[in-house]
Amino acid sequence: MRARLYAFLYLRGFKIWYSYKTQMVLNVLSWVLPVFTYYFVGTSLGRTLVSSTGVTNYTAFIVVGLAFQGYVSSVITTLSQRIRNEQLYGTIEYYLLSPLNVTGFLLYSALWGFTLNTVNAIVILAAGLGLGVRYAVTDLPMTLLIVGELILSTLGLAMIAGGISVVVKAGNPISFFFSTFTSLMSGTVFPVTVLPYAVRLVSYALPLTWALEGLRDTLLLGASVASVLRIVEVLALFDVVLLPLGVAVYHWCFELARRNGTLGEY
Repeated sequence: MRARLYAFLYLRGFKIWYSYKTQMVLNVLSWVLPVFTYYFVGTSLGRTLVSSTGVTNYTAFIVVGLAFQGYVSSVITTLSQRIRNEQLYGTIEYYLLSPLNVTGFLLYSALWGFTLNTVNAIVILAAGLGLGVRYAVTDLPMTLLIVGELILSTLGLAMIAGGISVVVKAGNPISFFFSTFTSLMSGTVFPVTVLPYAVRLVSYALPLTWALEGLRDTLLLGASVASVLRIVEVLALFDVVLLPLGVAVYHWCFELARRNGTLGEY
């Protein structure tokens, strides 16, 4: 019974997305168009200026950045919006009464978000291939491990953002930060080395910064296991901290809203 409920949440996400064809086309365009925007930005700046920042191939650099930045910004904002929508629809209390608990509701909602962003990443990487980017993946399991670690840390952050949505309803600061500032501070479209020192320190407190560095090494340079081992260890540390923290904050916010009688308010 519970498995069917979980499957329903997943299939509902796919059917809603697939049924709105215009929205689906706009989604794909929103994934691909930034690739061309930054491709022409890099071309107009010229190879000499781009190389002065330490980037040898700007198109390859931004393709990997855009492909995997979506896991953070999109999933976090999508989950917060999902909880917000359930509040507006007046259905969030039914999830509490059903065999599907609030954690299961979030996890399977997140599963659809991660699936959609995997499609997003594949489309962007394919666009990069069409623009001349050549991938040199010599250790696919290591690449997938880094992606998996990024997803786990993102899930922890998404739980925190989802819990905050239950309490504050609208104006979620966690979603705002990770949808707006991760592009600026995580080395998505330019290397973090050009940032002011204080901002650079903040960027290294974000798991996406480390994940992008590792993914560029493994996808573009064919880096060995030994050369990215430190990045894998740092991301594992993020997972160990953020995942339990996300679960605790998520449940605490639901209990707080339930005690205050504001769970169904919007």
